[in-house]
Amino acid sequence: MTQYRALIVDDEADIRELLEITLARMNVGTEAAANVAQAQQLLSEQDFDLCLTDMRLPDGDGIELVEHIQRHHPTLPVAVITAYGNMRAAVNSLKAGAFDFVSKPVNLQILRNLVNTALKLNGRAAERDGDAPQLIGRSPAMTNLRKTIAKLARSQAPVYIHGESGTGKERVARLIHEQGPRREHPFVPVNCGAIPADLMESEFFGHIKGSFTGATRDKAGLFQAAEKGTLFLDEVAELPLHMQVKLLRAIQERAVRPVGAEQEIPVDVRILSATHKNLDDAVRTGQFRQDLYYRLNVIDLSVPPLRERSEDIPEFCDHILGELARRNGLNASPRISPKAQKRLERYPFPGNVRELENVLERALTLCDGAVIDEDDLRLDSGAAAQPAPAITPAAPPELPPETSLEDHLGNIEAETIRRALEQTRYNKTAAAKLLGISFRALRYRLKKLGME
Repeated sequence: MTQYRALIVDDEADIRELLEITLARMNVGTEAAANVAQAQQLLSEQDFDLCLTDMRLPDGDGIELVEHIQRHHPTLPVAVITAYGNMRAAVNSLKAGAFDFVSKPVNLQILRNLVNTALKLNGRAAERDGDAPQLIGRSPAMTNLRKTIAKLARSQAPVYIHGESGTGKERVARLIHEQGPRREHPFVPVNCGAIPADLMESEFFGHIKGSFTGATRDKAGLFQAAEKGTLFLDEVAELPLHMQVKLLRAIQERAVRPVGAEQEIPVDVRILSATHKNLDDAVRTGQFRQDLYYRLNVIDLSVPPLRERSEDIPEFCDHILGELARRNGLNASPRISPKAQKRLERYPFPGNVRELENVLERALTLCDGAVIDEDDLRLDSGAAAQPAPAITPAAPPELPPETSLEDHLGNIEAETIRRALEQTRYNKTAAAKLLGISFRALRYRLKKLGME
């Protein structure tokens, strides 16, 4: 007895037969239609768990059917079958609301992966939303963001998440993963700005033993580590151009070639990406490939800065102070005085939630007793409204005797970072902005230089 039912829409009888046989072996019952009109009629008469439709049909196209399903059957996942290499049609179908796509000639393993993932969206699948990380705040901006995340979680379309540093882009990506059909599989975040350029290909795609000096064993890459799950490319704007080309091919072909290997390995991974930079500007200046941009930016999701949702600050404070109290072994969370609370709500927080965390952690250390007062916050009036001061250059120190160039340059880098931290009162978010690097890149350098 079949547990699920799928609607197959294609005007070619041999394609319909291939799909019906494949799905029957997966214990999925099928109904078939040869055009849009027949498909709409069957949808009005029966309930389905999945729809597979060809892009070109005698009386319309697959996108028209996708849009009809979005209007009348919004919980039904629909996948589009496109001509080989027609990425524009595939991207357009995803923008219209398709769950995913598969290219002709149909790769049966890719098709099976798609069907298995889509069926997990069915209402009969187990729900564990209570285990997922949650977004804090009840402002209209956060309410809309939650609704958008819930909708995107049902799709397999690549999502480009953008927003200022410290807004919580990785948390948003994790929520999309946790609320979707891939939640049982890995969520693999990677900071593209923290991987040395000469190691990127090996890190992303893996390598085989002996492929280069030091490759003493086979190693799986990040794509393989995220198999059947989600790969989150944070600070994707930091990817060098040569790696952008290889990433584009991996996404389009759904396969990777480990360094030194002769054949590609199929991968089943959903791609989410994020950056605090303006990718449109990077494309215009030639720093980021336009074709990769359009492939990653199928759906655009903006995470609002904290200053646009200041009404959420009290809830953030309660949550952050509760976490700090548990971390420091306190019996009760400290309170914030009314004056301090108003000061926080007026402050624009250029470093967003991450800066708020730093401010509260510092205030907790400085406060006397169980109440945080305005003076404990150490917020400089109007400081955030002013542009960050330039780092005062210091005269380069002379190279000490018997010191290698690498050590000398490391000392200069450490001194520059130290001065930036001092100028920003050890606010790492502000220091990274002052240095012109990402927050994660700064953390990487601090760890490398032993300055944490």
